[in-house]
Amino acid sequence: MVKLIAIDMDGTLLTPEHSITPRTILAINKALEQGIQVVIATGRAFYEAHGIVREYDLNIPYICLNGAQIRNEQHEIVENYPMNNELITEVTDVFKSEDVFYQVYTDRAIYTTSIERDIDIFIELAEQSGGNPDVEKIRRLMRERMAKTSLKEVENYREIYEREDEHVLKFLAASSNKPKLIRTKSYLNEIDQLAVSSSSYGNVEVTRKDAQKGIALEKIAEELNVDLKDAMAIGDNLNDISMLKRAGTAVAMGNATSEVKAIADVVTGTNIEDGVATAIENILNNEYENTAK
Repeated sequence: MVKLIAIDMDGTLLTPEHSITPRTILAINKALEQGIQVVIATGRAFYEAHGIVREYDLNIPYICLNGAQIRNEQHEIVENYPMNNELITEVTDVFKSEDVFYQVYTDRAIYTTSIERDIDIFIELAEQSGGNPDVEKIRRLMRERMAKTSLKEVENYREIYEREDEHVLKFLAASSNKPKLIRTKSYLNEIDQLAVSSSSYGNVEVTRKDAQKGIALEKIAEELNVDLKDAMAIGDNLNDISMLKRAGTAVAMGNATSEVKAIADVVTGTNIEDGVATAIENILNNEYENTAK
């Protein structure tokens, strides 16, 4: 019997318009009413993730920044897994050697050295994926993020690393140059104390090795006295694999990567087909009863 559900956000819980459908909200609330704990498990920082979720009145825990931060139902920080100066230097040296543009995520904000370069990379990646990006809309969204103080432009990152009251939790690098990105991932994977993953095409996400969604899910399950065989995880990309492997029922979205689908027990609909709602409804109807590993 499923007692705990962990749900990724981008490409999973959220539609392409970054909203949650009424059917999905209804399914989540039904699960909560039946005593099933629901957890958001995202690569986003809390201040970004909660900015979307709060309008739906869901008082649930968060696994943020791929597991680098855990927050309880009151949204208080339970765990933080910051990088030390040695790791920060090793990671940034790799990015510099490959000339890969990156952002820095801390427990306070997201930092970039160039909003314009962020926009250019986003547009390039969208075009490579066969899309027709709305440049003005992208610029408007970036301005909105800055207005809400979640994204800040700085001259360089050195001042952030030197602050004693602020902690680096994640790096997010992006490039439209695939060979460069592959080399970057390869070099980062050689650093033993890192967890290297991706949340979408064209990016690399880096946290401490013990800051992963699966490890965070284990901690929440232990706190709730829930066996992981009674947990369900729903995701679509590489940064979800650690929790999908640990959960008794692993659900891949219809739009998930091939790597995610390969390890899933079940493939549900896409994020524009209410895939999360379908998965939860099936759990409530005991249709996934025999999928536990």
